[in-house]
Amino acid sequence: MAQYSRIEVASVMKETGMVPLFYHPDIELGKKVLKACYDGGARLMEFTSRGDFAFEIFGELNKYAIAELPGMILGVGSITDAGAASLYMQLGANFIVTPSLREDIAIACNRRKVLWSPGCGSLTEINRAEELGCEIVKLFPGSTYGPGFVKAIKGPQPWTSVMPTGGVSTEPSNLKGWFEAGVTCVGMGSQLISKEVLANKDYSGLELKVKEALETIKKVRG
Repeated sequence: MAQYSRIEVASVMKETGMVPLFYHPDIELGKKVLKACYDGGARLMEFTSRGDFAFEIFGELNKYAIAELPGMILGVGSITDAGAASLYMQLGANFIVTPSLREDIAIACNRRKVLWSPGCGSLTEINRAEELGCEIVKLFPGSTYGPGFVKAIKGPQPWTSVMPTGGVSTEPSNLKGWFEAGVTCVGMGSQLISKEVLANKDYSGLELKVKEALETIKKVRG
């Protein structure tokens, strides 16, 4: 069962402005990555469900977060059907992120009052997601659309909350472009938790990178 309501999760997404994305089959490595992000100031982590038995890994990471990292909110991404969403919610997922708009997932998450963020690529999809109760829409892939798309849709729909994923980096100019366009938060995967960081087990470097990215977001927001 989720430890945080969908309103609480949405509030933390808005407050911190960043959701790190991560997957690795090594549980102990995952714990170290999770702690580095936490120590750097992140309070959300999207575990991308992309490997065999990924749900077992998530279960252990979520237990670790609950026991050792107070206030750390774990969710799951790359979910493509309601069955997978239900399984992860039973393991305590606090939010569900999908690559596309799936109404079956919306129904499953809404039933448990768990935040879900569907990948959308058009104003029509965004409108439908919001009609289904979506608090924060995932713009995916962000690199295809860019900040200009966000700025354009925020004109007629200032109430729409957007989280671009893909095409977001830790570069100050990149983050400035997205937040000045009006995004609520950004999702960052390999641009933040890189293969080099994992290969070198550079957890202190990751902690610093997370801290600097959050500071940049705070400055851009003013």
